[in-house]
Amino acid sequence: MITEQQVREAIHPVVDPELMLSILDLGLIYGVKILDEGKRVIVTMTLTSPMCPAGPQILSAVKGAVAALPGVEQSEIEVVWEPAWDPTTMATEEVKDLLGIW
Repeated sequence: MITEQQVREAIHPVVDPELMLSILDLGLIYGVKILDEGKRVIVTMTLTSPMCPAGPQILSAVKGAVAALPGVEQSEIEVVWEPAWDPTTMATEEVKDLLGIW
């Protein structure tokens, strides 16, 4: 059965095309649920804004990355807006540095 860590590693290469940074490092992934002995995975995430022009592209890339994991038969993305994305608290230290957030 796959683990949450494996799901997160699969998502890590997905980048926000406007910022060219990993959505995982940006803090856009809020949670991962692994159900049905790893056959079904639900990723809870947000986008940088509700009107994010790259939203459909990002969601498709996450869904595809998770679906490609061995044993996963169904990948689902749940987009939430609360809590609102805040890079000052949700992004990695490296991303904060790259974005000039101190």
